[in-house]
Amino acid sequence: MSANVIAIGYLVAAVCFIMALRGLSHPSTARQGNLTGMVGMAIAIVFTLFHLPSPSVLNVIAILIAVAAGGSIGYLVAKRIEMTAMPQLVAAFHSLVGLAAVLVAIGAFSSPEAFGIVRPDGAIKGVSLLEMGLGTIIGALTFSGSVIAFGKLQAKFPPHIEKALPAPILAITSKAMNSAPILLPARHVINVAIGAAILVLLIVFIGTESVLAFTLMTLLAFAIGFLLIIPIGGADMPVVVSMLNSYSGWAAAGIGFTLQNPALIITGALVGSAGAILSYIMCRAMNRSFISVILGGFGATAAAGGADAGDRSVRPGSAEDAAFIMKNASKVLIVPGYGMAVAQAQHAVRELMDALTHAGVEVKFAIHPVAGRMPGHMNVLLAEANVPYDVVHEMEEINSDFQTTDVAYVIGANDITNPAAKEDSASPIFGMPILDVERAKTVLFVKRSMAPGYAGIDNTLFFKDNTMMLFGDAKKMTEEIVRAMEAA
Repeated sequence: MSANVIAIGYLVAAVCFIMALRGLSHPSTARQGNLTGMVGMAIAIVFTLFHLPSPSVLNVIAILIAVAAGGSIGYLVAKRIEMTAMPQLVAAFHSLVGLAAVLVAIGAFSSPEAFGIVRPDGAIKGVSLLEMGLGTIIGALTFSGSVIAFGKLQAKFPPHIEKALPAPILAITSKAMNSAPILLPARHVINVAIGAAILVLLIVFIGTESVLAFTLMTLLAFAIGFLLIIPIGGADMPVVVSMLNSYSGWAAAGIGFTLQNPALIITGALVGSAGAILSYIMCRAMNRSFISVILGGFGATAAAGGADAGDRSVRPGSAEDAAFIMKNASKVLIVPGYGMAVAQAQHAVRELMDALTHAGVEVKFAIHPVAGRMPGHMNVLLAEANVPYDVVHEMEEINSDFQTTDVAYVIGANDITNPAAKEDSASPIFGMPILDVERAKTVLFVKRSMAPGYAGIDNTLFFKDNTMMLFGDAKKMTEEIVRAMEAA
């Protein structure tokens, strides 16, 4: 197939990827956007087969076997994964992209002739060494950083894995797999030193093609990925996942340059830029510094006590109490959080919305940009339950409604509703914009216990006079409320 035809094929694939990103920008078009992206990837794979420098039957068969194996694994994982584990899955996929970048760079460095990056004198082209080095650094950082992000999101191993691990390894990994920041002494000095060493080794590698420089550069890049993510607190993990998504895109673009594949370059650049823009938007939503995110230096403060909430007693309530209050309200705002994801309560919440609407109550959903463990987590869950898109509102457009709301029904949305973000300058989440649920006449807060949220601090909202705590599983509690409304 001619180079022009292949270029046109890659262009069509690139357009599909751009349309996919456009579709994913809104829940109502997300499914179509996903399908468009799948079509674009299929087109890219087909034309890549024709783009092979030596498309022997054996090479094509090996590639098809790899595609079939990877596709089968992806299909099985997608079918079995729980929505609560989706952030961990995203982090794991990021790590694979980073590792792929490192492996491609190693392959190109080991056999440069096969990649067509050799000069007439037998040396590797300087620009190829630069591309290879940057791809390796970004890829290694992405891999190790994503592994740590996975651990912090997962919090602990499944029981069967815990039993198989030796006690010393389990003790070390259990400490790393914790949402709390792990603050190493002189961590900033260490990171700067490692970063400078990586830069020096990159220059040496480009100038000498040294195997030792390449090896040390790769190992240090793996190390700095761990060191950059370990000090990040759990409350800031959604931004970290978004930033790692950006890194994985740039790593993929680096692979594209090494493989001289335009489709991979375009795809990687799209993912990288989209992830960076999303991270910037989320940093603004959380009042964080974008530069600090890149350097791994934010969220690295020890959890401080919240502001004095006065009377620390709470007002517990029952499903019947909540049903009576909501049925007699004129406006209810539902605030979903990670608790809804853990309990898989989205369908019960949809039933509650239907029951309230049938009773003549106005119902809307208020979504915080970082609710859950990754961007869009709550939107995906609500879309799965077929909640109409026109009643789901982002924080900026819905926050002012709380002061005219009769009931705010909060489902495990802990840190993003914590007034300490506005009231306590010593709080780790101080300055983060929150949903102003405390302004509602009544706050019904569904939670399993009084345990702190992912940021590791108490929510002062629990102790407000207008808050009623509904202790229990979010799904069961919501179902009981619906039954109580129907029985009334």
